Amino acid sequence: MVNLGIKFFSANGEKYLLGLALVCTLYACEKKNERHALAKKIEHSIQQELLRPWYPKAVDSLQGGFFSSFTYDFQLGDNQDKMIVTQARHVWTNAKAAERYPDVPYYLPSARHGFEFLRDKMWDAEHGGFFTLVDRAGNPQPSVDQVKTAYGNAFGIYTLSAFYHASHDTAALHLAQRAFHWLENHSHDSLHRGYFQHLTRAGMVIVRPDTIESTSEIGYKDQNSSIHLLEAFTELYQVWPDSLLRVRLEEMLTLIRDTIVTPKGYMTLFFQPDWTPLSFRDSSREVIEEHHWLDHVSFGHDVEIAYLMLEASHVLGLKDDTTLTVAKRLIDHALINGWDNTAGGFYDEGYYFKDSEKITITHDTKNWWAQAEGLNTLLLMADLFPNDEMRYYDKFKLLWNFIDTNLIDHEHGDWFTGSVDKQPEMKTALKGHIWKATYHQYRALTNCVDRLEGTDH
Repeated sequence: MVNLGIKFFSANGEKYLLGLALVCTLYACEKKNERHALAKKIEHSIQQELLRPWYPKAVDSLQGGFFSSFTYDFQLGDNQDKMIVTQARHVWTNAKAAERYPDVPYYLPSARHGFEFLRDKMWDAEHGGFFTLVDRAGNPQPSVDQVKTAYGNAFGIYTLSAFYHASHDTAALHLAQRAFHWLENHSHDSLHRGYFQHLTRAGMVIVRPDTIESTSEIGYKDQNSSIHLLEAFTELYQVWPDSLLRVRLEEMLTLIRDTIVTPKGYMTLFFQPDWTPLSFRDSSREVIEEHHWLDHVSFGHDVEIAYLMLEASHVLGLKDDTTLTVAKRLIDHALINGWDNTAGGFYDEGYYFKDSEKITITHDTKNWWAQAEGLNTLLLMADLFPNDEMRYYDKFKLLWNFIDTNLIDHEHGDWFTGSVDKQPEMKTALKGHIWKATYHQYRALTNCVDRLEGTDH
């Protein structure tokens, strides 16, 4: 029974106290039952609608690694080139699933199969670092502009750390350590902090040429590689608490929190090497729209980094009110400015045009990964701030209902790339490609189940 900390001495007062305590107890019980029911439904979706369609079907037993492309009904697609990000995410999901579902016989072998492809085909034995793209057999597919990225190598580190945790295979840890030191030696900016994103095969930083198209991101630093480096270092630090790694993890946390996140509560997307923000706000709307990939408010990334910052702070063992404040500012800004109050869901893009202090929604579609990240972060904030006026838990329930209705394919499995209320054509779009696998959905849903059941750390 709830202890209200009040004592009445009259008979009527005692009856009131008991009645109030009973109401509170019944409410708490009802809330617990609701959370358990939600957890059960989400757990079923994880196992039957996410993992089951993908694995072990996605394992490429002939050429190694995982297939990249699947049609809407999970037939093999045409383009089976393999990207470091997708391959790493498949390994990560299987490694995590092997720990969560130890009785399923194929998750750990699938993770090992993917690890061997990363080690033998995607790691550059000559120069170090992970290739960005290889063909199905593992032959490098270099582009004119770049061969390697900090973003891609971050996912290599991320997945190797998870696979080592699941398998205790020291070869995975050693390769993660090599990848970390490769980034340290080639990508880290000792002057301005952070990491350069674009690198040649030999590990030389690609400087942005004056003649490059203005819409190209080559040579810029960016939030996306930064937040996933934070994520990767957080995962690695849990299995390798190295002193330099801790310095870099703290560096990325403070850089993102204090520089990349704006005072309004959203992240700047791209920067000059000295972290001067890239903005087209003073340009015409035509120019802004042409460059929207480089300069907009990405609500999905904002809610994602709110979680990743708090996770990093937790792993570092910090008593960190500053990070919590910024994380709340990010999610509140996204809810106030980029949330569909009727149907639920976070819009893809917004923009602060110079003639208005109010944000304009410029892309009202709702992609799959942003909703997954939003679901995870909303429930986290609901538990951190249960009485907040933003009503995070109510929005979490609305978002889950939106996902269940508009994103999860209950017939063929997995999630549509975009919500079908806005983009009905997504019902027959590819379920898998080099930018879409299972990582966002799996992490979000398993975190939500654990939090709903009270078993998260």
